[in-house]
Amino acid sequence: MSFRDLRNFTEMMRALGYPRHISMENFRTPNFGLVSEVLLWLVKRYEPQTDIPPDVDTEQDRVFFIKAIAQFMIADLKAARQLASEITSKGASLYDLLGMEVELREMRTEAIARPLEINETEKVMKIAIKEILTQVQKTKDLLNNVASDEANLEAKIEKRKLELERNRKRLETLQSVRPCFMDEYEKVEEELQKQYDIYLEKFQNLTYLEQQLEDYHRMEQERFEEAKNTLCLIQNKLKEEEKRLLKSGSNDDSDVDIQEDDESDSELEERRLPKPRTAMEVLMQGRPGKRIVGTMQGGDSDDNEDSEDSEIDMEDDDEDEDLEDESIALSPTKPSRRVKKPEPLDDSDNDF
Repeated sequence: MSFRDLRNFTEMMRALGYPRHISMENFRTPNFGLVSEVLLWLVKRYEPQTDIPPDVDTEQDRVFFIKAIAQFMIADLKAARQLASEITSKGASLYDLLGMEVELREMRTEAIARPLEINETEKVMKIAIKEILTQVQKTKDLLNNVASDEANLEAKIEKRKLELERNRKRLETLQSVRPCFMDEYEKVEEELQKQYDIYLEKFQNLTYLEQQLEDYHRMEQERFEEAKNTLCLIQNKLKEEEKRLLKSGSNDDSDVDIQEDDESDSELEERRLPKPRTAMEVLMQGRPGKRIVGTMQGGDSDDNEDSEDSEIDMEDDDEDEDLEDESIALSPTKPSRRVKKPEPLDDSDNDF
């Protein structure tokens, strides 16, 4: 607390009439004893009969003391606020009534000073009595009406009970009687159940077959992909083999040319060069109406080479034994390689 708060607190306690003198020096150090005394005195001022234990020796006793004071203050604070609002409203109305006291005093003085007339007083009393009797009669009529309304309501309730009982008996009768269309309904229900079972079985079979069809299509697709991959691998291998054979064939051709130059057999060269052309012409004559299409596969080239070799061998039957031995000594692919030496055939192979 600040110095100003302490000063205001001491002055307020002095104004409230606290019996003990509270100075500023009392709160320079913690003083829970004085605080408990002040709180207990304030509570006693609110409610002298309250029972709050004043023991504050231990820490737990102090906590219990503070909780009891806070609960008491909160409970009384609500009532104090309500009373304060009522006092404010009552004070305002009392102030207004006191302001009208001058006019009311004059009216009261005139009423007291005026002499009473017995006839007029009797007349006013009779009118008041008559009004009271009228109100009493109305009250009696209302009571009678209430009794009659009660009787009417009881009669209606009894009637409703009878109708309810009658409807209940009718319902029991209807439930006990079997309808005439019940047999047909049961038959139709059984037939519908059978049809539903059949439909369910067919639907399950259809679903199973669709699943099997999907599995089959997937397996076929996998097989197709596998075959395609295998074919690609085979084609690649054949291309590599063909390239290797072409390279080895070119080397063999160069070796054969060197040997032929050494032998100086010009007639043999002149006779061998036309032979592949003759074989090709024979092959074209033997297969009329067909186009010669180049291929990258090794199997077809081998077959063509074999056919060319066979044709060349048939033409070479009339030659000397030396030429036959020399052609046999060469590799089987030699004629085909020598056929590919001319420029037109090389261009056609490159195009494919």
